[in-house]
Amino acid sequence: MHSIDLHAHHHTGHGHHEHSAARPARPLGPESEHQALGNHLSGNHGPGNHGSLNWLAFSATLHCLTGCSIGEILGMVIGGALGFSAFATIALAVTLAFLFGYAFTIWPLRRAGMPWKRAGMLALAADTASITIMEIVNNGVMLAIPGAMDAPLDSAMFWGSMTFAIVVAAFAAFPVNRWLIARGRGHAMVHAHH
Repeated sequence: MHSIDLHAHHHTGHGHHEHSAARPARPLGPESEHQALGNHLSGNHGPGNHGSLNWLAFSATLHCLTGCSIGEILGMVIGGALGFSAFATIALAVTLAFLFGYAFTIWPLRRAGMPWKRAGMLALAADTASITIMEIVNNGVMLAIPGAMDAPLDSAMFWGSMTFAIVVAAFAAFPVNRWLIARGRGHAMVHAHH
């Protein structure tokens, strides 16, 4: 009698499991899809599992920093060499930083066969917030350091100030990149295509 009851209980439980497994998944809304993508990319499927998310945020920040730094330094060097005012030099540096920052995202997507328009839109969505923060902080630090903008290009003052400004900008951009990636935005959108 007990064995029959147990068998019936087991069968009922098993049937319930099959029923729940066969149940179709609810479609995700746009916000849920972004969150699910962020969780998938970051490996953040449970509380306390932030290692992969931090690594992705660091990677995205480094990626952005590389393009921004090239444009920023190039703009400062050109502006200094041509005797531009501090404002004109910063304007050139910011423009080049955005161009190089976007290019560093667009180029690998184009090599993978993505159309120009789609690659450009993806770069805008992935990099704009990060580059904007980096440029505000980087140029703000350069302006705040006395004599940094007027220092000769071959001086330790210029390169020391620039290096310090870039490092501070990276620290400022990291939490923003982490926040975006955790929600399936920012560079999480680019990683989904690699």
